[in-house]
Amino acid sequence: MIREITYVLMDPAHNYTILAETAVPEELQPDAAARLMEREPLAEQVGFLTTRGDMPALRMAGGEFCGNAAMSAAVRQAEKAGIPDGTTALWVSGAKQPVSVSVKQKGEHLWAASVTMPEAGDVVMTDLPGGYRLPVVPFGGIAHVILEDPSSKGRAEELAKQWCAFLHRDAVGLMYYNAPEAKLDPLVYVPGADTMCWESACGSGSSAVGVYLAQRCGKPVTAVLKQPGGVLEVKADPAGSVILSGTVKQVYQKTIDL
Repeated sequence: MIREITYVLMDPAHNYTILAETAVPEELQPDAAARLMEREPLAEQVGFLTTRGDMPALRMAGGEFCGNAAMSAAVRQAEKAGIPDGTTALWVSGAKQPVSVSVKQKGEHLWAASVTMPEAGDVVMTDLPGGYRLPVVPFGGIAHVILEDPSSKGRAEELAKQWCAFLHRDAVGLMYYNAPEAKLDPLVYVPGADTMCWESACGSGSSAVGVYLAQRCGKPVTAVLKQPGGVLEVKADPAGSVILSGTVKQVYQKTIDL
């Protein structure tokens, strides 16, 4: 069936995100997301905007949590409402409670944003398939594996599938972290949406790295992480609290037939 759908393309650190504003039943969202990404080759993920009670809500196509998409959704709300500076609360898939996002307009369709992330679980050294023993950070439906040795990059996509099944998570991230250069190369696999993507920037993955560093040194840390598409800043403490900050740009809005 042909379905008209309106969406907006957002750019948080080049982690291009489609936010669908037309209601799509949850069981049809993975298929709709795949079709939308075919239309938008730059897009790395898709979320669906709705409301829950009197609060805006965002559900990612695979049911995972995404910090960049949460910031994008709050920016979109502020753009539509014509509010240049403020804080909003919204429901996001993978989070048990609403998350708080602060936004401030910096230019035409350009915003600074900060999101208080869902609290991460403890970093656990885990024996993973393939003979790897690595730190794993659980984060709102997604588990991030921190890798400071890049030697497994050639097998990363294969490992992501194996580890996601092993960890029983809605999604898994492989965060290749280069500590001396503060660089992060994120790979995210979401089986529910059938997506495997080397992302330009990963909000929850950056947050997981922040928690990993904070728990390792036993004190709060601030990390500015350079990623393929831009920079994200995380402030994390050993208890798992994280604030993620970055810039978000609204690219354009479209209505198409799928």
